[in-house]
Amino acid sequence: MTSKERMMRALSREKPDRLPVTIHQWQQFHLDTYLGGMDALEAFKACGLDASIQYFEAMGQFWIPNAEKYIVQSPQWREEIEVVKDDPNDKLLNHTIVTPGGRLTYKTGGNRITTWITEYLIKKPDDLDLIEKYMPVAKLNRQAIAAEYDRIGDSGILRGFVWGDQAGCWQHACCLMDVQELILAAIDRPGWVHRLLRALLERKLRFIDESLDGAKFDLIETGGGASSDTVISPKIHREFCLTYDRQIHDALHRFGHRATYHTCGGIMRILDPIVENGTDASETLAPPGVGGNITAPDQVRACFGGKIAMIGGMDQFNVLTGGTPAEIRAEVRRLFDGFGRSGGYICSASDHFFDTPVENLKTFAEAAKECVY
Repeated sequence: MTSKERMMRALSREKPDRLPVTIHQWQQFHLDTYLGGMDALEAFKACGLDASIQYFEAMGQFWIPNAEKYIVQSPQWREEIEVVKDDPNDKLLNHTIVTPGGRLTYKTGGNRITTWITEYLIKKPDDLDLIEKYMPVAKLNRQAIAAEYDRIGDSGILRGFVWGDQAGCWQHACCLMDVQELILAAIDRPGWVHRLLRALLERKLRFIDESLDGAKFDLIETGGGASSDTVISPKIHREFCLTYDRQIHDALHRFGHRATYHTCGGIMRILDPIVENGTDASETLAPPGVGGNITAPDQVRACFGGKIAMIGGMDQFNVLTGGTPAEIRAEVRRLFDGFGRSGGYICSASDHFFDTPVENLKTFAEAAKECVY
């Protein structure tokens, strides 16, 4: 099988020829530092991995390096940026959004690895009025997506996002205000929180309608880590995530897209809601070493198996970066036996890594090729 066939077979909850093996988004820092600046597709091939290429342009993800170049503007939502510090290893930016109804501000920091928020956009409840009235939505270039899809060919799959700072509505809201404040608001002012989530949902559904109809993606990422049960309770997840996630997944399915629901944290107390939200796959199956709570993969398979595909599981720090070849091979076999022995599983690093030795990545790939169906 080709890498594309192998991964698509797994996403269809079937058994491919052998265990598909990949990583969750190649980071430019790692490509530049450890792989001589080659692009992600070249890196997948060099390491023997099945390619999973993430399309970032115009997706609105705040956390990527130099995220400001993808900011969406409109005549009624003009974002002005003051560069406080222009050091690529320690960048500081002040953002002012000018609308006909008033101004909003937020601040970000950044380096060559990532971008982070230092001051949130929503500072008082009335700030939501401006978001509801004026926040614009990005539009994708389908021709550019098609070109990237064709470039990847049989080497793997092309992934996209649902537009926004994060793909899910609750998770996007957690980028607009502090997560602890949002959790308290969900308890004290649930109507206001639903109003915020509905404003974000309306834009995400518009993005799906306007940009994803006919877009050549193999998989669309939804959700985000803030829906994890290590961040919020299952009760909050059901009320403030599941309700909106289902509508996003239904919209994606109308255009023939597969969805993967991203929870880079705990999921053991929300397994059933993840199935109920209509996703086609669940990621990142994070173990305790990277902030998750999966210790027994077979328990996840017992709930997900035959219903949704599974992606992830590999501890990218303690095993993939810091482990010996024997430890990496043993962990791949454990994940295969636990998550993947019935098919429907793509073994992947649970999330981003930045200093993983290239030889370890090659060992990771070789170990998966020994897991044959």
